[in-house]
Amino acid sequence: MYELTKRMMDIILSLIATILLSPLLLVISILIKLDSKGPILFKQKRNGKNNKFFYIYKFRSMRTDTPNVSTELLGDPTLFITKLGLFIRKTSIDELPQLFNILKGDMSIVGPRPALYNQLDLIKMRSELNVDLVQPGLTGFAQVKGRDMISDTEKVGFDKYYVNNMCLNLDIKIIVWTFIRVLKSDGIRVK
Repeated sequence: MYELTKRMMDIILSLIATILLSPLLLVISILIKLDSKGPILFKQKRNGKNNKFFYIYKFRSMRTDTPNVSTELLGDPTLFITKLGLFIRKTSIDELPQLFNILKGDMSIVGPRPALYNQLDLIKMRSELNVDLVQPGLTGFAQVKGRDMISDTEKVGFDKYYVNNMCLNLDIKIIVWTFIRVLKSDGIRVK
C-alpha cells in the first residue's frame, strides 16, 4: 500500500510542481542559453533501482568540457561552473528537471540520491545493504543530513536508515527538511 501511495504522491506532486514552476523553468532555460554555449539540459547516466541505469536530467550548470565525475572529484568545481550555474546550484534549481524523471518513473521525490554510473564504490556499498532495491529520489535522508559534505560511507548509512524506516511520515519530514536546507543553501559544494 505504501509503494502505491508513494507513487501516486510522486505523480501528483510532480505534476503540480511542473505546472506551478513552468514560468521559472522557461526563464532559467533562456538564461542558460544566454549565459554559455551548450544545451540547456544536462543528461547524465545514473544508477537506479535494482542497479539499472537511467539518464537523469538537470539544468546545465557547468561548462560542456567538464569531466563526468562527482563534484568532490573535480578539485575546484568553480573552475567549471558557469556564472548562472553558481546560482542555480546554490539554490538547487538545477535539480528541477528531475520532476520529469519522477513522472517517467525513473525516480521518486524521496529516496537515496542516484549514484553516478562510475561511482562504483558507492554502488557496491549500497548493493551490499540493499539500498539499490529502492527507487532513487530527488531528495533523500542523506541529502538533508549533509548532502555534498558527508562521506560515501555516511551517505550509505543514512540511505540504509531510510530503507529500513520508509513510510509516508518520514517522506513528508524529508521533504520539509529539504525545503529548509535549500533555503539555507546547506550542504552544497560549489567551491
